[in-house]
Amino acid sequence: MNKKDIWKLFFPDHCPICDRALLPGEEICEECSKIPRIVPLPRCEKCGKHIDEGDTRFCYDCLRNPRSYERGFSLYEYPSVHDSVSTFKNLGRPEYGAYYGKQMGLYFCEELIRIAPQALIPIPLHKDREKTRGYNQAAILAEGISEVTDIPVLENLLIRPNKTKVQKDLSRGERQNNVKRAFHIVKNDVKLKTVVLVDDIYTTGNTILSATEVLKEAGVEKVYFMTLATGRGC
Repeated sequence: MNKKDIWKLFFPDHCPICDRALLPGEEICEECSKIPRIVPLPRCEKCGKHIDEGDTRFCYDCLRNPRSYERGFSLYEYPSVHDSVSTFKNLGRPEYGAYYGKQMGLYFCEELIRIAPQALIPIPLHKDREKTRGYNQAAILAEGISEVTDIPVLENLLIRPNKTKVQKDLSRGERQNNVKRAFHIVKNDVKLKTVVLVDDIYTTGNTILSATEVLKEAGVEKVYFMTLATGRGC
């Protein structure tokens, strides 16, 4: 038994679904592994949400609203992991994100090979919120993706200088205004052609769009995104 395994005997990780203390080598309970639901096909070819069978390749939101990012990918249907994501973000369970990030990297490995991004960029938190939480959940997801893909994580390229309101508490219109110009980039001339933004949840897309615009203004040519969970396409 190595030092890491001995450490986990005293300070075990927890199942990301039921929160049971795990044994060394475990990442999730066998039964709990069946609970998160992969976003089913067909998926919107722009934002990755599930859409009904039909003639269109895009959800209603993406047909109606311009999207400056290239394409998005989300692993799970949000209702199936709602409680788990809340615990991950708010109750001090960063190991949930380490597990989920690896699942994202494994499931979307072929897409990442095709895209060939030079970096994963986690959506930043305001410094006060990150200090209170103890970590940035998007950065932990990005590190998990990186662990199985070897794509580097650039955690400090984007910053969030203004303390915006929590998106889930706002209406659709309020969300758009809340994150407009919410992000700044730490240098003006970015030597990156293709990047993948990483976040926990995709809903209206306003957070991703705001970050995309800043990156493209700095010279990034193609911006994709990847999130742990998403809602259903309209």
